[in-house]
Amino acid sequence: MRTWIDVAVLAKTRNSKGRFVVRSTAGLPFLLEEGDEVAFVPPQTDAPRQATVLDVRLLDDDSADVAFEGVESLDLAQRLTGCHCLIRRDLVDESVFRESPGTWEGWAVVDDDLGEVGFVAGVVDKPLQPLLELQRPDGSIALVPAVDEIIYDVDVSQSLVRTRLPQGILDL
Repeated sequence: MRTWIDVAVLAKTRNSKGRFVVRSTAGLPFLLEEGDEVAFVPPQTDAPRQATVLDVRLLDDDSADVAFEGVESLDLAQRLTGCHCLIRRDLVDESVFRESPGTWEGWAVVDDDLGEVGFVAGVVDKPLQPLLELQRPDGSIALVPAVDEIIYDVDVSQSLVRTRLPQGILDL
């Protein structure tokens, strides 16, 4: 399990003082809070690689106007626009992982009928539903809708996704 988790992207600059419109990623609720230590990725030349969240003003359920310590100019903010914000995974409430497929990368996927079918290699965000990129034992990738009808249990403590896959879905 990874130590850091991608929770937000610096979508655009907000003003000349270095504030950003920040959007949550991977289907997560907005998680950044004042005092959080974040890492910016990918690293940018002549810009901080880490910062502390100074202020968060929610705009809606998945975005906010955010200020970071050390990012106090439009020029610096523009260099960081498009970067993702990572926070330490152990600071996030465990219940978030159960409901957010974007946090399941590397987790084993076990089907009731087929047994272990692979692991979550990533998530493709689609407007109707996210799709799990399921890395099969043979190296192939299968896309599986992340819906309750298919994924019936997520075991955070074992990093395990339990499924009831429709017949033939792994052959598509």
